Amino acid sequence: MNQRWRLIALWVLPIAVALFLGWQLIGSGPNRLGANGPTVAPRNTAVARMSYGRFLDYVEAGRVTAVDVYDGGRTAVVEAVDPDLDNRVQRLRVDLPGLAPELINNLKQQGISFDIHPPKSAPPALGLIGNLLFPLLLIGSLILLARRSNGMPGGPGQAMQFGKTKARFAMEAQTGVKFDDVAGVEEAKQDLQEVVTFLKTPERFTSVGARIPKGVLLVGPPGTGKTLLAKAIAGEAGVPFFSLSGSEFVEMFVGVGASRVRDLFKRAKENSPCLIFIDEIDAVGRQRGAGIGGGNDEREQTLNQLLTEMDGFEGNSGIIIIAATNRPDVLDSALMRPGRFDRQVSVDAPDIKGRLSILAVHARNKKLEDGVSLEAIARRTPGFTGADLANLLNEAAILTARRRKEAIGLGEIDDAVDRVIAGMEGKPLTDGRSKRLIAYHEVGHALVGTLVKDHDPVQKVTLIPRGQAQGLTWFAPDEEQMLVSRAQLRARIMGALGGRAAEDVVFGHSEVTTGAGGDIQQVASIARQMVTRFGMSDIGQFSLESGSQEVFLGRDLMTRSDGSDATAARVDAAVRQIVQSCYAETVRLVSQQRACMDRVVELLIEKETLDGDEFRAIVSEFTSIPEKERFTPVLTAAPAA
Repeated sequence: MNQRWRLIALWVLPIAVALFLGWQLIGSGPNRLGANGPTVAPRNTAVARMSYGRFLDYVEAGRVTAVDVYDGGRTAVVEAVDPDLDNRVQRLRVDLPGLAPELINNLKQQGISFDIHPPKSAPPALGLIGNLLFPLLLIGSLILLARRSNGMPGGPGQAMQFGKTKARFAMEAQTGVKFDDVAGVEEAKQDLQEVVTFLKTPERFTSVGARIPKGVLLVGPPGTGKTLLAKAIAGEAGVPFFSLSGSEFVEMFVGVGASRVRDLFKRAKENSPCLIFIDEIDAVGRQRGAGIGGGNDEREQTLNQLLTEMDGFEGNSGIIIIAATNRPDVLDSALMRPGRFDRQVSVDAPDIKGRLSILAVHARNKKLEDGVSLEAIARRTPGFTGADLANLLNEAAILTARRRKEAIGLGEIDDAVDRVIAGMEGKPLTDGRSKRLIAYHEVGHALVGTLVKDHDPVQKVTLIPRGQAQGLTWFAPDEEQMLVSRAQLRARIMGALGGRAAEDVVFGHSEVTTGAGGDIQQVASIARQMVTRFGMSDIGQFSLESGSQEVFLGRDLMTRSDGSDATAARVDAAVRQIVQSCYAETVRLVSQQRACMDRVVELLIEKETLDGDEFRAIVSEFTSIPEKERFTPVLTAAPAA
């Protein structure tokens, strides 16, 4: 409220002073003319207007008794006798063309009393104030902006403090997140709990010669909980906490980023011991000399200042920096060395035990039916991150509310999983020919995946469109596959080619469709990696590709090829041989099970969706299903809600 009144006073007072002084200048006398013309007449006398021609007639007739000339001869107030009003004297205002000598002589000849009043000039002090009014208003506006920048962050006054840090600061950050609220990343939690313990009771570590780490780098794919871990650290530490994003350092103005880094560490030293959290540090920590701007661009100067502050000539004891990124491959090597980021904590996608614990955390505020098993959901969601699982349960809750149910059931969970993976459910197909062709395509995938021993088991086959797909076949691995064998890769290639093989066998070579386009891309990727990365071909044990990392401009743009042209031709031939052999075997398998496929297709067209157990029961009536290896991990009981 005080700030608002100061703002009003700063703008209103100069304007009020200017209006008052102007009124004093214009209205200095009650009965006389000012600089811009005559003032009002006495209060009990009305001043009417008279034309200049009539005024001359009155002069010639001797009816004018007195004339007062104002404003340099442009205006006059005349006292005249009006015979129409019983010869009463009237005060009349006349606009003169100018104070001509003829008029003066005429007034003298008629014996009329006249007086010429010079224009009243403004006082020198008032003129000086008028000249200074605009500069004073300008200076007042600048002062107002400067005060707003100090008291109201984020306002337009921030332009006055480019070099100040934008970090959010809290003496004891109340994030509402503790380590108990973070699940599925137990190894990362253990490392970070040691950092919190170091801040609270450093004597436990210093007594044996341990020193406090200067930096902790959280590395992992998006959605695995890096920022959530930082919030948990802030909630547990109970020390001053600074949080900002890497992009907040860099602006378009040269030197701003380095200035913000200096200001950040200055404030941190004043509040040490403390924590600094920098999210998405790759925005400012990318490799130097790898960009187009050379070594003097703003981002590199910001990084140089950050490196100096973390471990330079002057120490910064008591300050721990926690940073998060999902692109560790582009970070500068000087930033990654010990002494700056002493620890690199990997935050990967959780395994089945981690997914179960994450689901238990997010299910605390959800109403689940008695038959819903979190373990079954964890088994069905391999590769899901913590953010994916939270979104899964939220989508299931939304579907439950939409269907006006009291609790989340298995149907809502299944639909939510399908929606998260494949997209929104579309309208069922009505065209009989297209529906039959898609049914054969999906059954081909499922049949090959069921009959090949090393393939993952089928979970569901459906003709209900989702996203861009007109039909879907789901496969669910029974174990966490850290290592994949050659037989498993070939089985995946055959499963992906099962749809095209079914079209080829049933409808003929000339009737195959574009529905297998995505499958063929997947097949080409797996086969090429078998040859160029995994050494699973006749070429030998060679790695001809650097991996699946993204290209970094400046570092990888001019990277030479790992093989010659002759080697590239051999790679293409090896990839072609793997795909062709797998396709031939897939066509043979589908041709042998044509009767089984026809039966499943008819049932699928009728029901539109078949689950894995129902599909395998039908296939087992026609042929024996190979025994697939199953692995059941030891699971801990889900904590109570």
